[in-house]
Amino acid sequence: MRKRKMKRWLIGTLALFLCVFFSVIYYESTKSLPVGVPFEGKVHQVPDGSISFLYDLTYKDGNHEKTDQHMFKAVFEAIEDAEEFIVLDFFLYNDYYDHDQKFPPLSSTLTEKLIAKKRENPNIQIVLITDEINTSYNSHKNWQFENLKKNGIDVLMTDVDPLRDSNPLYTAVWRMFFQWFGQEGKGIFPNAMADDAPNMTGRSYLKLLNIKANHRKTVATEKTALILSGNPHDASAFHSNIGFRIDGPIVGDLLESEQAAANLAGGKKLPRYGGNESSSGNNKVQLITEGKVLEKTLSSINSTGKGDELWLSMFYLAERKVIDALLDADKRGVHIKIILDPNENAFGSQKTGLPNKPVAQELDEETDSRIKIRWYNTGQEQYHTKLLYIKKKDKVLITGGSTNFTARNLDNFNLETNVYIETPVNSRLAKELDHYFKRQWTNEDGQFTVDLKENVSPLTFGQRVVYFLQKVFYFTTF
Repeated sequence: MRKRKMKRWLIGTLALFLCVFFSVIYYESTKSLPVGVPFEGKVHQVPDGSISFLYDLTYKDGNHEKTDQHMFKAVFEAIEDAEEFIVLDFFLYNDYYDHDQKFPPLSSTLTEKLIAKKRENPNIQIVLITDEINTSYNSHKNWQFENLKKNGIDVLMTDVDPLRDSNPLYTAVWRMFFQWFGQEGKGIFPNAMADDAPNMTGRSYLKLLNIKANHRKTVATEKTALILSGNPHDASAFHSNIGFRIDGPIVGDLLESEQAAANLAGGKKLPRYGGNESSSGNNKVQLITEGKVLEKTLSSINSTGKGDELWLSMFYLAERKVIDALLDADKRGVHIKIILDPNENAFGSQKTGLPNKPVAQELDEETDSRIKIRWYNTGQEQYHTKLLYIKKKDKVLITGGSTNFTARNLDNFNLETNVYIETPVNSRLAKELDHYFKRQWTNEDGQFTVDLKENVSPLTFGQRVVYFLQKVFYFTTF
């Protein structure tokens, strides 16, 4: 009798747990998104002189490694030119890396410039929005953020828990049992992100495994907006990245979109754009975030026809809808060329090659190699670019910013910001992007890219199994 009661109790407890568990999964995967997420701004007409394409490239020239960097020069110029406000939103902002490596002090340089600007102009409003990853999920303070605060600069830490869960099987357990205990305390575990970073608490590791982030990289002043793929993170200083600097009323849209991030960090009211709302020019620009990036990406690819060119540079490519759209475009006779990071290195540590290796193999095999793919010839750095460029007969369509083409980045799990641009096929911007892609593809003045079957180890059976399981259970960073 006693055993029977115990068995009933165990069955009842398990049934209750599973009922609550799957209810949490359902609710947290389908709940309403925070106000302003996702965001789609107005379409603005911008003249050639008010839009700039920015890029960083690290590449090989014989036995030498060279860099061609423009992105943070533009960020620093924007800070120097600002008079009323500076609003920044960056995912990675720290100087932690393994002790046997050496990188430029990119994060400290940005910190110094922001503090110098505030001292020069005490009335300017400066706000930094960022992600909890920079405090190792509340295990410790970030010394640069503390310096910013001491100098009157607001630092807002985004709480991404109100976003939908991207790793539902795990996060449901975390929400039920562990979130209530917080993460702060004396860390006793080595920091997985860098060996010179402060130790982490076990509760911070438990939060890290939710794999959810404010992944944006933006800067707004009263004069200009910057939408980027790169971070002020020392260990990322040599990554290849892209960005756009756009002057004018798109600043208002960027501030409106960033208010959603600020709301997730306590609700501080951000400054408003006070410039002229009217605009004119040959370039159409539109700010898009989160799921709106997926919508615009698919509509752009689906609009292509026979003879159009499609160029894609991407750090992670795994979103099934995008892959299927590329395969369909190939059937329509679109000329597709893709440059991918080999996903085999992360800050000096070996990676598995996922997701790009199996995706590249699929695209190559399914199209009998009509879709042309090259690997970026990375060293210790990453090809961190996120850029789609479509060249039609009369215009060019561009999408670029923080967003990897993965479910995690495109399906309203992370906070992301891109810009969508339409420009005439003979515009200065189109010519700059033509040169940017062709320089890498043809290895003009350097060894930028290698053939699909070169320099990358073949996909093993184990990697195929891991990739399949990651896609099914979402336990992955892509």
